[in-house]
Amino acid sequence: MNWNASDMNLFLQQKEYIDTLVVPLIKVETIEERMKASASSTDFLMNLVDYIELQFKGRIMVSPPFAYTPSMGLEQLGEVLAEDFSQSSFKHVMYLTTDPDWTSIKIQGKILWLPSIPIEHMDDRLKQSILEDQLKQLLPQLTEEWRN
Repeated sequence: MNWNASDMNLFLQQKEYIDTLVVPLIKVETIEERMKASASSTDFLMNLVDYIELQFKGRIMVSPPFAYTPSMGLEQLGEVLAEDFSQSSFKHVMYLTTDPDWTSIKIQGKILWLPSIPIEHMDDRLKQSILEDQLKQLLPQLTEEWRN
């Protein structure tokens, strides 16, 4: 389910079954030489998030992406997000990112990091295969979190 009006109506009716919130974390590079890589990472991450949402519809809610720039303090951002989401009805909050800096941040919830793969020039079948492979890598972490 996505954070939109129609899915939110369904979530509010069935929230006892939807126990997981996936929060995309998007690093927005402001230095021109890094902008293309940043945009490519965003493209990859949002495609992966859409694929995860499709596979686990009825189990997860996907929040809108949280974008930040390199000068923003990740620890403070993480603390604020964790505090706000801890007040929600979600039992599990998972932050999905391609930014390796998040792996050193202690946060309530689970950080799911994976390297970005440039998918913008791939045909749809190859892109689908890449997304399936990435989900297979994330699946053990998802199921471990759900067991706890």
